[in-house]
Amino acid sequence: MSFLQTLAAAFKGSGDRVPLARGFVSPWLYSDAGTQGYEYTGSVRRAYLDNPVGHRAVRLVADGIAGAPLLPTDPALAALVTATSAGQSLLETLSSQLLLHGNCYIQIMKDASGWPVELFALRPERVTVLAGSDGWPTAIAYRVGDKVINIPLLDSDAAPNIIHIKGFHPGDDHYGAGSLGAADQAIATHNAAAVWNRTLLENAARPSGALVYDGGMAGGLSPGQFDRLKDELAMAFSGSQNAGRPMVLEGGLKWQSLSMTPSDMDFANLKAAAARDISLAFGVPPMLLGLPGDSTYANYREANRALWRLTLLPLAAKLFSAIGEGLATWFPGARLALDLDRVTALAEDRQALWAQVSAAAFLSAAEKREMLGFDAAGASREIPV
Repeated sequence: MSFLQTLAAAFKGSGDRVPLARGFVSPWLYSDAGTQGYEYTGSVRRAYLDNPVGHRAVRLVADGIAGAPLLPTDPALAALVTATSAGQSLLETLSSQLLLHGNCYIQIMKDASGWPVELFALRPERVTVLAGSDGWPTAIAYRVGDKVINIPLLDSDAAPNIIHIKGFHPGDDHYGAGSLGAADQAIATHNAAAVWNRTLLENAARPSGALVYDGGMAGGLSPGQFDRLKDELAMAFSGSQNAGRPMVLEGGLKWQSLSMTPSDMDFANLKAAAARDISLAFGVPPMLLGLPGDSTYANYREANRALWRLTLLPLAAKLFSAIGEGLATWFPGARLALDLDRVTALAEDRQALWAQVSAAAFLSAAEKREMLGFDAAGASREIPV
C-alpha cells in the first residue's frame, strides 16, 4: 500500500458516526426462547452431531457452495478462496458457521511484505468483539482455553486483518443471528422423539403394563416383598435383551397390559413436524431430506432448484461479496461469483434464458452478451444473481 493510500485510509470516515451498543450477554449465547437457556456449544452438538436432519441440512448447503464452480477471476484470489487451511475447506467452513452460529471470522494471514498468503476461518464461539469508546469494533479477542489473543481489525497500514461476515440480527450491533437458534426447539423435539422410539423398541416395541396384586383378605405386599419384586422385574424382564421373555407369576400376582391412546401414538407425526421445522430454519426443502408426505414440489428436481435459488445463491453472494470487499486492498476490481452456466441444478433456467435472448432480434450482439453475463469484448464477467 502506498503512502497516499495509507494516509487516505487513516482519515477515511472522519465524520461523526452513531455509537453502537449491545447487551451484556450476547443474544446468540443465551436467549429466552424456552425454559432451557440456549447455549451454542451444546446446541450445535445436538443439532449437527446427534440429529440426522440438522446434519444433512447443513451438509447440503455447505457442500453445495463449496463445490460450486467459480467464474474466472484473479488466479491468486481464486487460490486463496479455494485452498484448504488446517485441513478445512474455507467456503464449506464459512457456510456451516454462518448457518449454525450466524457469524464467521476470516483471519488474513500475510507474509513479510504484507501480501495475503492464507485465509483461515476462526471458530466463532471463541471470538469476542472488542469495541472502542464509540461502540464500533476495533479488534477481536480469540480465546482457546486460558490463552487469549487480541487481533486488531486493521494492521498498521490500515489493511484488514479480519473479515467478519454475519447474518442479520435485529437486536445486536456486533453479532449476527444464525439458523440454529430458531431451530433449537424443533431439534430438541426431534431428538426426544428419537429417544422415545428407541426406548419403545427396547421394551419389545409395545407399551409397558402394570403388575396387579390380588391378595384378597391378606392385604397388600410388604415393603420387602415390593422392593424384591421391583428389582426382579428390572433385572430379568426389562430391556431389549429380555424382550418376549415369559414371566412366571404366583401368589395372587397378574400382569395387566396397558395400551396407548391414538393421541399418545401421535409422536410420529410430531417428529415429522419437528423435522420440517428444522429444514425450514436451514432453508432446505424437506423433500431433499427424505421426509415423507411432502408434496410442496412436483419432483426432486424442482426442490433442488428451489434450494439453489432460495438458499445457496443468496448465501454464496453474501460470502463472496464480503470476501471480495475484505481483500479489495490487494485485489482491486477482482470479483468472486458463481458460474451459473455450470451449475447443473440451474441448467434449465440458464437454457431458457439463452433461448430467450437468442430469439430477441431487436437486441444487438453486444446487448445479448451483456444479458448473458459477458462483455462486448468477449471476456467473462460476473452473472448477476
